[in-house]
Amino acid sequence: MSSWIAPLLLLLITLCCEAFYLPGLAPVSYCSNENDKTCETNIPLLVNRLVSTESIIPYEYSAFDFCPPEDEEAKSPSENLGQVLFGERIRPSPYKFTFKQDEVCKEVCPRKYSKKDDESLKFLKYGMLFSYENRWIVDNMPIAWCYETVENGKFCTPGFPIGCFVNDKGVQKDACAISDAFNQKDTYYVFNHVDITIVYHELADGTARLVKATLEPKSVAGPDCGGPPVAIPKDFKDEINFKYSYSVKFKKDNTIEWASRWDYILDSLPHTNIQWFSIMNSLVIVLFLSGMVAMITIRSLHKDIARYNQLESVEDAQEEFGWKLVHGDVFRPPSKAMLLSVFTGVGTQVIVMTFLTLFFACLGFLSPANRGALGTTSVILFVCLGVIAGYMSARLYKTLGGERWKTNVMMTSFLVSGFVFCIFFFMNLILWGEGSSAAIPFGTLVAVLALWFGISVPLTFIGAYMGYKRAPFEHPVRTNQIPRQIPEQVMYTKPLPCILMGGILPFGCIFIQLFFILNSIWSHQMYYMFGFLFLVAVILVITSSETTILLCYFHLAAEDYRWWWRSFLTSGFTAVYFFFYAIRFYFTHLAVEGLASGILYFGYTFIMSVLIFLFTGTIGFSACYWFVRKIYSAVKVD
Repeated sequence: MSSWIAPLLLLLITLCCEAFYLPGLAPVSYCSNENDKTCETNIPLLVNRLVSTESIIPYEYSAFDFCPPEDEEAKSPSENLGQVLFGERIRPSPYKFTFKQDEVCKEVCPRKYSKKDDESLKFLKYGMLFSYENRWIVDNMPIAWCYETVENGKFCTPGFPIGCFVNDKGVQKDACAISDAFNQKDTYYVFNHVDITIVYHELADGTARLVKATLEPKSVAGPDCGGPPVAIPKDFKDEINFKYSYSVKFKKDNTIEWASRWDYILDSLPHTNIQWFSIMNSLVIVLFLSGMVAMITIRSLHKDIARYNQLESVEDAQEEFGWKLVHGDVFRPPSKAMLLSVFTGVGTQVIVMTFLTLFFACLGFLSPANRGALGTTSVILFVCLGVIAGYMSARLYKTLGGERWKTNVMMTSFLVSGFVFCIFFFMNLILWGEGSSAAIPFGTLVAVLALWFGISVPLTFIGAYMGYKRAPFEHPVRTNQIPRQIPEQVMYTKPLPCILMGGILPFGCIFIQLFFILNSIWSHQMYYMFGFLFLVAVILVITSSETTILLCYFHLAAEDYRWWWRSFLTSGFTAVYFFFYAIRFYFTHLAVEGLASGILYFGYTFIMSVLIFLFTGTIGFSACYWFVRKIYSAVKVD
């Protein structure tokens, strides 16, 4: 096994590193000649939703009473399904630049607040209190805020705060620590000015490509973008007047290539040495399990099969013991066979969707530069793979002797998808109530339902029809009419202890990677190391399979033939450990406040747990099913 792990590892990391950008994504050329039609002169700045590490709820740019675009009817860039589902609201802004034309303290718009006009100001103060950040985009590239940190040196983040707050104890919250001028207690400071630096790479034909964009937020109340900061006391009496402004400066740097223009942001993210530690940790677990499984299959199982096949007389046959003794019951259909078939069918759908999505991501099609592509691809693949869910569910249900095929195909189409949609719809109602930009419009909900009922359900029916037309899976031994009595089991072969133990090792392979995934989702960090994620998914499959096979052999050797549901739950219990880890992550790594944010966090985490349960459960069940068929086909049974 180790002979192919190293080449696969090298290949996937190479794909992840070399094919980061979406193939075919053409760079935009800029020039200062307005008459040249081959290049662009104006550089529009787009604004994304505002997010916070202290709140799950994102908001539109316009929610905080920032300057509106000069053209009120300016159209927003077209959004794909993934952007709409995950709240990526990109809008035009009043900030517009001309290539190579520097600006100093250019006013965008004035703002005036008083006691009579405090609704907009109240929400602006709410945004500063909860550390909401602007996300600006220029030439499909985030404008990063780079600053020095004590731990990591220079750090670049794709967002910058709208302001900060100093509490009544004089404690500077987050961004207020960048300046000693923010020292008044119970005071909000608005970052109303930005110094933007745009770096370009000049080509041989005189045109240029943008390769870097950074800014520095400031709070200035003076007429020339200087003076004291814009301070808003918690209880102010006079009017508050200030203006939003910006300065922009262009710099030439031919050492930065266009293909690597995201590196200054990505280099600030967690380095790959932690990822390598995660992979090595997982590989050690895989090698340990592989050794255990090999020892059982080569030594114990080989001896068992040889001894069973040497029994020729009736007297010898009566002395059967161990896993051969239950050959007449091992393929007895379990209780709730339909539910097991449905879970296995949908789980297969989730597995294929996951690996296809990761494959495209490793090729560079789903990089952060292609916003919303990851979500769009996942949803479309899940919808189109309904045929696999229907086929696997129907064929397994037929193998288990099920006859209510209509109920089976309906449950495959609606049980899991309907459950997830109901939770998702409830979360969306909360977002609607909070006025969040992540709230999905009614038209998009209709489109999602159309994909579900118009494509996924018919494909599931087609797959189920194909599955019922095929012959059921063949079993190597017949099933007795009367079930055999199961002897008293020792502690380590009882269902609950085995299920609890079965999910620990698969979870141990992925928990380090889970930190980066949860951090990217809830702390709004970019995730681009799909090569590592693909490897972790492969290791998870191997670990879940080997763990389930190992425990399955112990159960059968103890003459307990109830392996169907136990194999699914053994590896599927990894999802329970994931949910517990997500709870710990919520209380130790996030500073989220508010009941709505908590409900949203645990609601979406529960959906992820369901998908992980189906993924790992189906892997474990399939591996155990293959193992059981394999060992009983190797012994002679009268």
